[in-house]
Amino acid sequence: MTNNSRHASSYRDPSGHVFVENNVIKRVIFPSYFPQYNKLKEAGFFKKAFQHKLLIPHEEIEKSETKICIQPEQIPFITYPYEWSFQQYKEAALLTLKLQKYALQNGFSLKDATAYNIAFHNGNAIFIDTLSLDFYQENTPWRAYKQFITHFLGPLLLAKYHGATFLKTMSNFIDGMPLKMIASLLPTTTKLNPFLYTNIHLLANYENKHQEEDVRASKQASLSKKGLFNIIDSLYNYIKKLQLKEQSEWGNYYQKTNYSDNAFTQKSSIINDWIQNLNAKKVIDVGGNDGTFVRQITSEIELALVGDIDNNAVDQNHYAVKKNKESNMLPFVIDLLNPSAAIGFQNTERFSFIQRVQEFKPDAVLALALIHHLSLTGNVPFENSAAFFASFSQHLIIEFPKRNDSYATRLLNAKAEFKDQFGHYNLENFEKTYAAHFELIDKKIISDSERVLYLFKKKKSV
Repeated sequence: MTNNSRHASSYRDPSGHVFVENNVIKRVIFPSYFPQYNKLKEAGFFKKAFQHKLLIPHEEIEKSETKICIQPEQIPFITYPYEWSFQQYKEAALLTLKLQKYALQNGFSLKDATAYNIAFHNGNAIFIDTLSLDFYQENTPWRAYKQFITHFLGPLLLAKYHGATFLKTMSNFIDGMPLKMIASLLPTTTKLNPFLYTNIHLLANYENKHQEEDVRASKQASLSKKGLFNIIDSLYNYIKKLQLKEQSEWGNYYQKTNYSDNAFTQKSSIINDWIQNLNAKKVIDVGGNDGTFVRQITSEIELALVGDIDNNAVDQNHYAVKKNKESNMLPFVIDLLNPSAAIGFQNTERFSFIQRVQEFKPDAVLALALIHHLSLTGNVPFENSAAFFASFSQHLIIEFPKRNDSYATRLLNAKAEFKDQFGHYNLENFEKTYAAHFELIDKKIISDSERVLYLFKKKKSV
């Protein structure tokens, strides 16, 4: 997104739009929204919503007869719904309901309930679309009810019954998962659950018959505020209790690692020393599991992005962030063999993972216990992974498990009769290939292990 330009996803709301000026995100508000904005401000709603951490704080920086300009608190890195773990997704859903309930208590209502209105910032989910708040009109249904179902309840239910990887499909449904698809993928027994029948199956039936608007209008036109509160509370209570049943290989990775205690401590110490020497303030660990090694860093980190392919590991990390009140760590789900692409109209509404990391400009990138998965599981040549890391790394801390490492051996053996075709997987070839993109700063052999740590600096010519 270039400076002084409207955000590519900000064309949907005629009340205003988000733009960038001197690398700062701002929002312009048009006269059509002045009545809502002024009332929200005068009533003290904004101030209280900021205090309760329901809405991203902002300050008013310009006001005229034709526009109001506000500058929200800046969020260093945006993750999207398809990059959230199950528990993060739940938190985003519950926050939306909390804000809607608080708005109703004060005479307002959310006109939008898309998952893309939520970001994770300072360890918490936060609502970021200030213009989504509108006046509440007596005896009317929640305007954003269906959107909430297709963006939150539906995806969470499918994750519950089919696994957390189903949340990734949100990248295909920028306007929410189709009700018909949600209903068809749920077990038939869910029709016997009054809550699910009402909020999913019945709603899908109405839509399928092209009668949804007529039926809802006749059924809910006189819905009282108390009835609306009941709907919000029932959604909140049901979602709060949702849990996953699936297990994962990496959710308790560090309880069954092939490191000895000495090797684990040594690895942590080396990484900590390198981060301190680099004076790194912004870090990204692209295979960080539950954030264990980032938490061992003793120097002051402004923000550490910790991604992993495994939902349960990211859930554990998210839980630790909440428990420890770690405002400087952001967990997210990422598959480096298929990182998030740019999506939306003209592929510009939601930015790719690589573009966002490039704009984040991390001081150090950690790729620990990862290269063997890229090279042996994904068959990614060293020259390709080196180019990938060089695209966003000024400094790269990467761990290489040698062929005799138990995990690397397991992956090689899985190649069966093709095992001999992976003779290129060795230290010498790795170092030679990465030298085309990086300058070697330091190299440490981790004792009591078959692993080597490298500190690389990106070459200026690359």
